[in-house]
Amino acid sequence: MTDESQRQADARRRHELAEAAARAEAASAQEKLDAFVARMQAADAAPEPLTASLLSGRRVKTGLAGWYLNNARTVAVTPDGSYYLLVASGSALARFTGVTLQPSAPTLVIGRGARDGESGDLTDFLERAFVRYTAT
Repeated sequence: MTDESQRQADARRRHELAEAAARAEAASAQEKLDAFVARMQAADAAPEPLTASLLSGRRVKTGLAGWYLNNARTVAVTPDGSYYLLVASGSALARFTGVTLQPSAPTLVIGRGARDGESGDLTDFLERAFVRYTAT
């Protein structure tokens, strides 16, 4: 095997390992999201309409309902357990038409690499969201 093909094989293996770790993290995070949704439904916490933030900062409708997980309202979970990052690019028309978002693979750390106070453990965000939506 040449040096180049060995480097390629090593890079491919590192990529495969990273993908496997991401899948395992998503599966673990999904379990936490499913438990959160069940807890919210047991507490009769009604989901609210979700909006997304455009890169310009404007908020637009999404057609989704769920619970925001952070104060910036950029991460949410829907009643079916889908995890959404509520930041989107959009044209000026998005103000009127809204945006269509696809679920993202959940992670155990929200906002990884973000500023202090904007990132943290998924479990902490879920607990704060539960208290926020069920406090009367």
